[in-house]
Amino acid sequence: MYINVLGAGLAGCEAAWQAAQRGIGVRLFEMKPKKKTPAHSSDHFCELICSNSLKAARVESAAGLLKEEMRRIGSLLMEAADQCAVPAGGALAVDRDRFSSLVTKKIRSHPLIEVMEQEVTELPEDAVTVVATGPLTSDILAEKIIALCGGSLHFFDAAAPIVTAESIDMNSAFTASRYDKGGDDAYINCPINKEEYEAFHAALVSAERAPRHDVDVMNPKVYEGCMPVEILAQRGIDTLRFGPMKPVGLRDPKTGHRPWAVLQLRTENQDKTMYNLVGFQTNLKFPEQKRVFGMIPALRNAEFVRYGVMHRNTFLDSPKLLSADYSFRANPDVFFAGQMTGVEGYMESASSGMMAGINAAARLLGKKPFLLPRETMIGALADYVSGAQTKDFQPMGANLGILPPLETHIRDKKQRAAAYAERSLKLLDGILKHEV
Repeated sequence: MYINVLGAGLAGCEAAWQAAQRGIGVRLFEMKPKKKTPAHSSDHFCELICSNSLKAARVESAAGLLKEEMRRIGSLLMEAADQCAVPAGGALAVDRDRFSSLVTKKIRSHPLIEVMEQEVTELPEDAVTVVATGPLTSDILAEKIIALCGGSLHFFDAAAPIVTAESIDMNSAFTASRYDKGGDDAYINCPINKEEYEAFHAALVSAERAPRHDVDVMNPKVYEGCMPVEILAQRGIDTLRFGPMKPVGLRDPKTGHRPWAVLQLRTENQDKTMYNLVGFQTNLKFPEQKRVFGMIPALRNAEFVRYGVMHRNTFLDSPKLLSADYSFRANPDVFFAGQMTGVEGYMESASSGMMAGINAAARLLGKKPFLLPRETMIGALADYVSGAQTKDFQPMGANLGILPPLETHIRDKKQRAAAYAERSLKLLDGILKHEV
């Protein structure tokens, strides 16, 4: 008795783990290391392509609440993330190499999980199957999924560059967290004055971009959460100052004043030898990235260990196709999980994999689906992707806006967020007490 899981990304690994933990054999198909997508470089599972941040850590936040719900259900990825955490102010960020290595080790050593190192070109019909091949699904399998679902949507996703710590000019930078939250060592801040900013902006909007494939050029939709910085800059000279370069909550100790604009760098690993350019996802050509981003004083001699890249992302019109347990309505033996369902974000993807894995196991065992109420963040995301009433379905990350309103309106934002979290976790704990 087994299920198939296609893809060993965040959603696939979580799905495989949850099914195996319930006594179900799992055949986990992964085409790495024999074949990789243009955005992947590691042979390990759960490779984090974009940021190494898993968003806010506070339970009294949408992202923090989601992660706490996952912890209580028994998430493999949350266990790994907590063990591989690096300083990131109020966020939970991980050493990406240690994180993926740890998850890979746990998956490969599970006695009920068999890793099949091969590319899947057909949707298996031999068992209940979880499709978690991600936004970079190989072309052959993508065609089969599109045929099964009657079409798909796609947009572009972009990753930010990473630079070495030793190449950052700390004479032109300072360490601090916004509003002094999370400790002074959480971020390296690269200030820039008005004259420097205007020159940087002019260079950014006119810089040469990397070419895109014809099929992608025909579908130029870009998800706002991963908008390339050069496209943001085209919207106006002050767009970056109110976006990824906003100086609010920061004060340069050298001047005693708030800078005109600031680029924040977040640590990529526990040794703090690499830093990510926060919010600087880009599709510029590599030499242009070095030239333009080098106009920021602290990065004038920056050594890039990874340049930003841009790639196609694919997701389904899930409200028309999926049930709340992430099963395919036209064939309940097929489940989908991850970003291809329309959840946006690392842990959002993992949470969908968690629910798909649990429910795939339940289906095989003849049990009723495991569904969480909309008052929980996991339940709210499942409800969104399976029942969103919109003509133009778009990916959604964890946010308090998708939760049902509180019975009593609370004006204070922090108190309101805390009340949402308290309600969710109380409901979840009650449900888990009755789960075997």
